[in-house]
Amino acid sequence: MAPYFAAALVMFCTMPNAIGEAWAVVHALDGMSRNPEMYGKLRTSMILGCSLIETTAIYSLLVAILILFTVNA
Repeated sequence: MAPYFAAALVMFCTMPNAIGEAWAVVHALDGMSRNPEMYGKLRTSMILGCSLIETTAIYSLLVAILILFTVNA
């Protein structure tokens, strides 16, 4: 039972990643709409930031899978 709870807790902790990614995209789009000539720099920064945020979510998924399949319960 403990490995299932631990895996669920790890996946529950990925919710701030999704919120942070959405927040970054919203503010990048807001900046693009206010200052269209900065489109290239804002888009590049947004994509880089989203990839870093998504990487932490993928690592969390990997940890949850490892907890579920390697811990003998």
